[in-house]
Amino acid sequence: MLNSALSKIETPSLQKIAVIIEYDGAKYSGWQKQSSPIQETVQEKLEAALSKIADSSIKTYCAGRTDTGVHATTQVVHFETPIDRGAKAWEAGSNSLLPPSIRVICSKPVKNKFHARFSAEARRYHYIIQERKTTSAVLAGKITQSRSILNSEVMNLAAAALIGEQDFSAFRAAGCQSKTAFRNVIRAKIVRQRGFLVFDIIANAFLQHMVRNIVGALLEIGREERKPSWVEGLLAGKDRTLGAVTAPPDGLYLVGVQYPEEFALPSAYVVPPFLSPIPLD
Repeated sequence: MLNSALSKIETPSLQKIAVIIEYDGAKYSGWQKQSSPIQETVQEKLEAALSKIADSSIKTYCAGRTDTGVHATTQVVHFETPIDRGAKAWEAGSNSLLPPSIRVICSKPVKNKFHARFSAEARRYHYIIQERKTTSAVLAGKITQSRSILNSEVMNLAAAALIGEQDFSAFRAAGCQSKTAFRNVIRAKIVRQRGFLVFDIIANAFLQHMVRNIVGALLEIGREERKPSWVEGLLAGKDRTLGAVTAPPDGLYLVGVQYPEEFALPSAYVVPPFLSPIPLD
């Protein structure tokens, strides 16, 4: 009798909320929460703020697990909560509890089948380089500097080899835990804009350090230390040890995430304020 009665008690349904956040990653050990309390992460800070608003423990899931020092202008995150406190609470309320380097831009209830990571069709990153002999005082930690002028034409020739679905073992970190090195790169282009050189790359997903390892190779090619065909050779060889030094995290930004229209998420492509949006062509 007791078991029968207990089985009829309904478990409170959880509501799923998606938020778009931006953050300056310079002070954080990446997105993902770490076991060491010394390593501050974006996920840790966000979950603490959301849990206070929800008055219950909140676990978050993101579209792209950015590495130490990497920034985001449009990171998409979802979480489940027993009570939807409303947009004002998730946005203004959370921001009042977050450090200035992390901000919730908007929030929206989403369908139960939505997942910030697994529902995403593509991610877009910008890697920003300033060609200047003197380091920037105001953009320190926000860009990567090249002391020489880079040949963007040969860099674009090299980047063309990245397009398509292929094995990116040559550009994955040694500690990458992904089960497969295959990724589908939709766009890989060098663009000059507002005095910066921007590497614009879109793919279905990315391996650990993949963008930074690619940029490391493109920088050598841009300095004309390597031929554009080197990237094609690295891809074919599938050996990370033959590649370039990993580029610094400073210039890397997660700027966009694409989802199916059925989820009706707000536009998820925003560039840092010192750039203009780069049109797709």
